[in-house]
Amino acid sequence: MMPLLDAVAPLPARPRRILVAGTSGAGKTTLARRVAALLDLPHIEIDALFHGPCWTPRDTFQSEVHRFSAGSCWVTEWQYSQVRAILAQRADLLVWLDLPRALVMRQVIRRTVRRRLNRQVLWNGNCEPPLWTLLTDREHIIRWAWATHHKTAARVAALLEDHPDLVVVCLTSRSDVERWLAGLAVR
Repeated sequence: MMPLLDAVAPLPARPRRILVAGTSGAGKTTLARRVAALLDLPHIEIDALFHGPCWTPRDTFQSEVHRFSAGSCWVTEWQYSQVRAILAQRADLLVWLDLPRALVMRQVIRRTVRRRLNRQVLWNGNCEPPLWTLLTDREHIIRWAWATHHKTAARVAALLEDHPDLVVVCLTSRSDVERWLAGLAVR
């Protein structure tokens, strides 16, 4: 089994199909964009494929994921149970944002409040719901991040069992992220 690499370990090869894993609010999309820019690869934001108007799942989601992931190069976020397996099968690198819960919660709260106050349009016309829905919606993004934070570690462990040759980089802090990106830039 391939060992988990840290922020300074060299990659065995230049990656072309990259997944970024972590709980909601960990910074997956931000990191995916930065990696894509550094390596001149396309970034496919998986939330944009999944969420239709009024936050409804898009019927074309799975077929669009199958289509782009069959390509030779891409960077995307590793989420949505319906497509995790196919993405993992096709990836040559998984970057795991294994950040402390307190940091993730600060990030997801700040992001959610900013998006809501600015009425930022996200995917397909969607905006964050009113902040009071944190109290009433069990799937509110802030509650979701809290409740699911621990699940990524189990998913990564299972992934390594199924794909022992997959290269996995584990980043446990913001400084790890910056250190790893700096090394990637000179690759």
